[in-house]
Amino acid sequence: MTLATLLAETAARVPDRPALAFEGNCITYAELDAMAEAAAPANRVVPLSMPNEPGSVARYHGALRRGAVVVPLSPLLAPAEVELRSRPFAPAPDTAAALFTSGTTGEPKRIELSHAQLRANAEYLAQALGVTGDDVLWGSAPLSHVFGMTGCMNMAIALGAKLALVRRFDPCEALETIEREGVTVFMGVPTMLAALADAAREQKRTSCLRLAHCGGAPLPLGTLRAFEETFGVPVYEGYGMTEVGGVVALNHAGAPRRPGSVGTAAAGQELRIADDGEVLVGTEGRWLATGDVGRLDEDGHLFLLDRKKDVILRGGYSVYPRQVEEALHQHPSVREAVVVGVPHARLGEEVVALVVAGRGCSADALREFARERVAAYAYPRLVVLVDELPRNPSGKILRREIDRDALAAILEPGRGES
Repeated sequence: MTLATLLAETAARVPDRPALAFEGNCITYAELDAMAEAAAPANRVVPLSMPNEPGSVARYHGALRRGAVVVPLSPLLAPAEVELRSRPFAPAPDTAAALFTSGTTGEPKRIELSHAQLRANAEYLAQALGVTGDDVLWGSAPLSHVFGMTGCMNMAIALGAKLALVRRFDPCEALETIEREGVTVFMGVPTMLAALADAAREQKRTSCLRLAHCGGAPLPLGTLRAFEETFGVPVYEGYGMTEVGGVVALNHAGAPRRPGSVGTAAAGQELRIADDGEVLVGTEGRWLATGDVGRLDEDGHLFLLDRKKDVILRGGYSVYPRQVEEALHQHPSVREAVVVGVPHARLGEEVVALVVAGRGCSADALREFARERVAAYAYPRLVVLVDELPRNPSGKILRREIDRDALAAILEPGRGES
């Protein structure tokens, strides 16, 4: 099973069906297939800048059909980052694409993904969500990221569905595009769902959506509920990894959902919890350490507690930032929140929250709000209101760029009470 023939097979089956909608124009599968044929390179390894536009889709699949290995690159990367990811390497014989992990310190790690792995993941996601060729998918997730590549581009092509491709996400423009193109399946990250729900309520607009799939970052329960109430459609949260080419676990369409769970293991994957609480993923005969702390219930539903490296050790207590962030998200004025541990002479670490909130919301009020909802040792002793949070090109919050020493200096002596 190869990813290289996916587009050609679909174009032969449904040549006149719309493949991509982009900036008011439509490209059929026959036209996209011809673009891919013309764009096919001769190189064995092809570093490919992939802005969200039709040419990226054509170049990606054109390279694959010539037996090349694609190295998808975000157009937002700095030149030094591009150079680091474009270094020559000898790929394994079955490699289709090489992606790089993000969000960690040091040199990015190259992940080689096989044709079978990528195609199976895209086809399984479609089946699990109940998406068909009659659906229209929303495509603002970066094509250079595994979510946009597998969950949007390749899933749509596998089905012969239309992908409404947009360069970047803007909630007001998104509502117009969703209405114009008849988008039925929203694929996005939590910040997109929150912003879209806010915009729809402000403009008193509805849509033709029938479901949403959310991944890429933890989904606050408040965001899930707000989106479902606004659009009247279910949100199916999932959990993925670059190392497996897409989805690891997800909530399946038509199956019971557990609040706060990212669902059950995807086909071909196994889940287990290590002695220290880390989530392990079994795939292709090996076990991968995810770096996430979680738990499995008796029916195999996975609940993520936090990133292993982000757990805060405060005075001998373990504080899970995600639980504190969930508490803050219950406040109606909170749009985004990130909780980090900062150095503290007596406690080791102190709990601090950075919050993006609406007007008229004070830091003191948010601190007391959280205090009433989490353990006495876990609430943030310092809340800092900010306009935005640092993110990488795929939209993930970059906790490592938060200046913990500067936050520690704000805390007054004795502020970190027990």
